[in-house]
Amino acid sequence: MQTITIDPITRLEGHGKITLFLDEEGNLANCYFQIPELRGFEVFSLGRPAEEMPRITNRICGVCPEAHHMAATKALDALFHVEPPPAAEKIRELFYMAFFCTDHTTHFYALGGPDFVVGPDAPAGERNVLGVIAKAGMEAGLAVINCRKRNHHVIKMLGGRAIHPVAGLPGGWSVAMTEEMRQECEKIAQENVEFSLFSLDLFDKIVLQNSAYVDLITGGAYTTPMHYMGLVDADNRVNFYDGKVRVVDPDGAEVCKYAPHEYTDHIAERVEPFSYLKFPYLKAKGWKGLVGGKDSGVYCATPLSRLNAADSMATPKAQEAYEKLYATLGGKPVHHTLACHWARLVELLYSSERMLELAQDPEITDPKVRNVPTQKPDEGVGIVEAPRGTLTHHYKTDENGILTEVNLIVGTTNNNAPITMSIRQAAQALVKKGQVITDGLLNKIEMAFRSYDPCFSCATHSLPGQMPLEVVVCDAEGGVVERLGQYID
Repeated sequence: MQTITIDPITRLEGHGKITLFLDEEGNLANCYFQIPELRGFEVFSLGRPAEEMPRITNRICGVCPEAHHMAATKALDALFHVEPPPAAEKIRELFYMAFFCTDHTTHFYALGGPDFVVGPDAPAGERNVLGVIAKAGMEAGLAVINCRKRNHHVIKMLGGRAIHPVAGLPGGWSVAMTEEMRQECEKIAQENVEFSLFSLDLFDKIVLQNSAYVDLITGGAYTTPMHYMGLVDADNRVNFYDGKVRVVDPDGAEVCKYAPHEYTDHIAERVEPFSYLKFPYLKAKGWKGLVGGKDSGVYCATPLSRLNAADSMATPKAQEAYEKLYATLGGKPVHHTLACHWARLVELLYSSERMLELAQDPEITDPKVRNVPTQKPDEGVGIVEAPRGTLTHHYKTDENGILTEVNLIVGTTNNNAPITMSIRQAAQALVKKGQVITDGLLNKIEMAFRSYDPCFSCATHSLPGQMPLEVVVCDAEGGVVERLGQYID
């Protein structure tokens, strides 16, 4: 038996590896996707005052601290039983849309996009943001840099810091928006809309007009029907900041729709000994292993999932882009994993348009940006859409507001099972008897997980606070000689 290891996997946040086992004929016998790192934020947050959580949990990750900051802040609203004033809600959402613009831009141009813009078989040294600039032109490179620069300015201006924001408070926000700030945000949002349209046009010219790329996107190697999750507003339109979580099945039929405090009625979590990532699944379906389909409890939470779970977008230009995506790919829902990159650009346009709407709302400059909590804290759940998927923060405290229980389900944790399934499917389709294992072929296997834009630093949390570990000793033929482990049932 031949073993091929992709270690480390590349262009992601965190660490991981893929191990392929080939039989004597050279066909794929098995495939494992493993995450060897661990962070235990649920455990070392215990015993701390709950109001510290927006500042603690945003240290989980330097890529998307804004997502954890916002989910934690919304969880505190529920925990302390306090509603923020309208201006605070609008400032929070505008801040969050600026974050989405920076994050989706980073993934498309630096992480996922090189596989298409430069090419999946291009030399590894060219599959990066510099390769994208070389292919798309210096104008694109400057546009990417300027997009990140101006939106990080908004994040710092409203959040208190460019990284690890500090402005979120139970019942509101610590920064009121002046008219001067509003005008600046409006100008930046208009530039974001233009950049989003530029990015979609670039995708159309380089990817959609290349039949080989379209065949790759729609091919069986990257197509896995499953359930899809996303936050929606009252009209079932995509919403990143507020609303209810909606899940649809592989045919697009609604399976459930729940408010944040109801998530434990619908979502359960499973632990497997080969990974530090938990495996969430739909309670109503149950855990049936790493399989897709209507009867499986596996669900996906990605930009494409959000579009699949919603009935429409909430802004006009994004709606046009949304309709084009589904018309091109054969209608809803779309099961092509690589289409996540296109969906991400549709969301980039939505976040830009929504940011502009908020910046043009005169109520956003109301100086009242906080309602001070007056009730005893007890339990609260906050849910937002992180760029990588639905993000849930759940806290319980004693009467003094000291944390007694903490649980986080982050976007990449939701996607643990789908990522594993997608990698296995891609490997099965690409690795065949007599096939020469090239760098390009291995990169195409990596593309299966890269579509999810995974953040494993965010995702690897201990449940219930132990560190399960298994060491398997094998002989030269691959037979198991001995197993050593701890905290494994």
